[in-house]
Amino acid sequence: MRASDKAYAALREDIVEWRLAPGTVLAEVEQSERLGVSRTPLREALGRLTAEGLTTAGGRGVVVTDISLEDIDELFELRETLEGRAAALAARRGDAATFERLQRELLQAPELISGDDPALHDYYELVGRLDTAIDAAISNSYLAQAMRSLRVHLVRIRRLAADDACRLTAAAAEHAAIAEAIAAGNPKLAEAATVVHLHRSLSHVKATHASHPKEHHG
Repeated sequence: MRASDKAYAALREDIVEWRLAPGTVLAEVEQSERLGVSRTPLREALGRLTAEGLTTAGGRGVVVTDISLEDIDELFELRETLEGRAAALAARRGDAATFERLQRELLQAPELISGDDPALHDYYELVGRLDTAIDAAISNSYLAQAMRSLRVHLVRIRRLAADDACRLTAAAAEHAAIAEAIAAGNPKLAEAATVVHLHRSLSHVKATHASHPKEHHG
């Protein structure tokens, strides 16, 4: 892995996981020492993060961007447009057996979410496989790339929302409904199921953000 790729991957993960809080100044000397890279590849990495909207460059240097309720609304507006369209295309073009298999797994997902030792990583990995299957099914590299660019911000937002077992169980059922509609080859139903899921996710994220606006910032 190139030094700039290594620095980019490490910083991106730290931002997404809230280890680098919004407002943190990413000083070149400090970060290059922390990550074990020289300043030229670090600058490349910071440039990529700024292009993705995870950092901004200004008078204080490169700073981790904040996520406001307004940002969340705008991201979900775009998400509804892209993901609703993608689900409809996947229903037309996708392999039914692939989505039937994912539907069965998603219906069993509550076992991963509840209990004394929830396997949330396994649940998020399963949701990631549904995203990947949709990306592959739509046969549209531009739409897939646009969704990938958006997902980095969505992961960040997901970390804002509590890993609440009730909401995750409901979300698993919503994902299963999306997979079912795609497997059935029903574009309108796939799009509608996606819109319902996004509306409920947005309501949950905003309620959590409003309750704990500073919880993850320090």
